[in-house]
Amino acid sequence: MLKMDGPALEAFLARDFPQVGDDFALDRVDEDGITVRLKVAERHLRPGGTVSGPSMFALADVGLYLAILSRLGPVALAVTTNCSIDFMRKPAAGADLLCEARLLKLGRVLAVGDCLLRSDGSDAVVARASLTYSIPPR
Repeated sequence: MLKMDGPALEAFLARDFPQVGDDFALDRVDEDGITVRLKVAERHLRPGGTVSGPSMFALADVGLYLAILSRLGPVALAVTTNCSIDFMRKPAAGADLLCEARLLKLGRVLAVGDCLLRSDGSDAVVARASLTYSIPPR
């Protein structure tokens, strides 16, 4: 059952993380997961004009974080405890990146999920991430 929908998650991001809130948009929020868009700008690029690894990591991290919040509600102190990311191919130049995040386990103290990152308009996966979050006592 969802506790936060797309508009509630976007408002939370804008209020609690104003430094990055404008970088991301939600394309989909449902029981199966979430799709988050990185609105790619010049600051996200590395030399050669492709999206940087840190920007892709940020997208995966925000994607799973928001997937967790969609199920738990606004738990700002949930934190990443582990992340493994595989960069598979160069993202398309000039395209936003999309992160499809899904929760594999949502427990009392840990959440585990995976993310697939794609360039907007492409089916090819550019990166895959597996993340674990620690959830504070509620």
